[in-house]
Amino acid sequence: MDLESGVYENHVKKQSWKTILTLAYQSLGVVYGDLSTSPLYVYRSTFAEDIGHSETNEEIYGVLSFVFWTLTLVPLLKYVFIVLRADDNGEGGTFALYSLLCRQARVSSLPNCQLADEELSEYKKDSFGLAPEASFAARLKSMLEKHRVLQKILLVLALIGTCMVIGDGVLTPAISVFSAVSGLELSMSKEHHKYVEVPAACMILIGLFALQHYGTHRVGFMFAPIVMTWLLCISTIGIYNILHWNPHVYRALSPYYMFQFLRKTQKGGWMSLGGILLCITGSEAMFADLGHFSQLSIKIAFTSLVYPSLVLAYMGQAAFLSRHHAVENEYHFGFYVSVPEKLRWPSSGYSHTGCSFHTSSRIHGQIYIPEINWLLMMLSLAITIGFRDTRRLGNASGLAVITVMLVTTCLMSLVIVLCWHRSVLLAIGFVFFFGTIEALFFSASLMKFLEGAWVPVALGLVFLTVMYIWHYGTVKKYEFDVQNKVSVNWLLGLGPSIGIVRVRGIGLIHTELVSGIPPIFSHFVTNLPAFHQVLVFLCIKHVPIPHVRPEERFLVGRIGPREYRIYRCIVRYGYHDLHKDDMEFEKDLVCSIAEFIRASTRHEEQRKDEKMAVVGTWSTHADGFLMSEDTVDNVDAAGTSELKEIKSLVKKKVRFVVPESPKFDTGAREELQELMEAREAGMAYILGQSYMRAKPGSSLLRKLVINYGYEFLRRNSRAPSNALSVPHVSTLEVGMMYQI
Repeated sequence: MDLESGVYENHVKKQSWKTILTLAYQSLGVVYGDLSTSPLYVYRSTFAEDIGHSETNEEIYGVLSFVFWTLTLVPLLKYVFIVLRADDNGEGGTFALYSLLCRQARVSSLPNCQLADEELSEYKKDSFGLAPEASFAARLKSMLEKHRVLQKILLVLALIGTCMVIGDGVLTPAISVFSAVSGLELSMSKEHHKYVEVPAACMILIGLFALQHYGTHRVGFMFAPIVMTWLLCISTIGIYNILHWNPHVYRALSPYYMFQFLRKTQKGGWMSLGGILLCITGSEAMFADLGHFSQLSIKIAFTSLVYPSLVLAYMGQAAFLSRHHAVENEYHFGFYVSVPEKLRWPSSGYSHTGCSFHTSSRIHGQIYIPEINWLLMMLSLAITIGFRDTRRLGNASGLAVITVMLVTTCLMSLVIVLCWHRSVLLAIGFVFFFGTIEALFFSASLMKFLEGAWVPVALGLVFLTVMYIWHYGTVKKYEFDVQNKVSVNWLLGLGPSIGIVRVRGIGLIHTELVSGIPPIFSHFVTNLPAFHQVLVFLCIKHVPIPHVRPEERFLVGRIGPREYRIYRCIVRYGYHDLHKDDMEFEKDLVCSIAEFIRASTRHEEQRKDEKMAVVGTWSTHADGFLMSEDTVDNVDAAGTSELKEIKSLVKKKVRFVVPESPKFDTGAREELQELMEAREAGMAYILGQSYMRAKPGSSLLRKLVINYGYEFLRRNSRAPSNALSVPHVSTLEVGMMYQI
């Protein structure tokens, strides 16, 4: 079994209780870093300015009541019991909801969708059945499919949520680390602390971002005991403070104190909700990281340990503050002032370490991209150095968090109707109940726009602009390719009589088209009338599902008669699939074409149209072709150290042996033999470099977006994943100007 098959089977197989409990334990080190460190800064941010110091306990009880019910209604009720059920074949997050809606209503913005994609196993997985034609869900689906404006609104909504998740990934590490460092403030003088605070926070941030490349599994097990110890520690301290300072603090859990709090504090209390909001920072991670764990494991970890520990921690802080609210101290409402003096240094140490993995949940799919990781680190460091203030960091983080939650609420209401086929009244009730709560917090956070909340808005606008420009340019480029593609008849009409030379080897022509011949190829042949003995039009496409089964990975078809040796291969990936390196990819590609040749021997008729067949990776057809590898050991070992160094760089060559079988006719054997010979001669990657320019007479905005925005992103984006490590001698770039 290869790596890809193993990953997929681990993803879909039924999990035992031992596996579930292991995942629940591991999730503590990955999912709950933000939530577990929130007690460090919630009370301090809430009482910063808007409420100030109080001579009574009403404000303290009111804040505790708000914190308790916010934790209960949003993370527990909304996410654990409702949103987690809206998984996309085990995956979660904003784009999981968007992909569910795209498949159900066929509003996907991906331009190269095919009907064959809807035949994928995960694409049609729907345990709720089909909606009746006369239902509201059917009418809503029809409306979304007809109106392009609604589709764009849905796309922008998903992009906003994604952008705010990225912004939260910049802000939450900064506020968590900065608040953790504040544990030193009670152990040294204020004058010394201000010189230590920012450098210490920056060093910790650099360290935690440097850990990201170790991956979810390894770092999850590394930090799970630390986060567990931290949660047990703050819950124990909470119980101690409750029993020692105010055993009756539990009365503050009544909703009555929320109304009393708002009635007494009025505008100041309303604006302080931006600080209370921070108690649910990281709740979205439970849904976003669903694909790495499971619904049950996340529910067990949250309900059995995280939720009760946080409630006890906040109650303990409130119990302490209720007996010390008259103390005029700059750090009075911080977390560490409620910690017994002998435990302050150990607690501070645990908080430093416990918050050091929460950025992992911010990278969609846990795919480590060094450039993105270091960019997030630089932004987080800049914000930490620029603000140097927990209050303003809290304002910024709060707005990012609540925006993501609002987007999730809106998308969930559509999922309830379109995917779950529930009553529209249920969807309206969901939006009204949770939307009202989140809108209240959102309005309070927005009032702090000039006091730090502008940061996630600015970051979100930058990321949204980049994403939308890339999407717009990609769609326009694809539309140009479709409008200017060359028909298969043109290729068939070339014939051998016009001087086309076939050279040895396999030529892989990258294209985004799923039918027809890309204009870049006609441009190439017109200027250089030659191509390889085996020609493959390769399309690497992403489908709106999390995973594509290995046996459904490839769509292979023949272009023209068999003797032309021209194929089309469409490689399909889900948004959480891992891409293989070039050698593994080449092996899968060649074997998929070989398997297609073997399967098509039953159909002897020559077709001028393309008939695509679903073909799996080589491991799914191991019974058909025997694989063997030739290494550099077969080469003469005698030589200088230079030659040995060159040999160490030589890649393994994979051969397939055609089995003796009566199913193979002479034509099929010749075709397979030529494919093998072409593979031995080597592969050439023909990449199109299309330079896009706006048409003369276009608007200024269009010229800026196409000529500068999209072209800048294209020049600085990565090459196709399977061509990243291809030697330069095997790559041929063909340039062509597109006027959009």
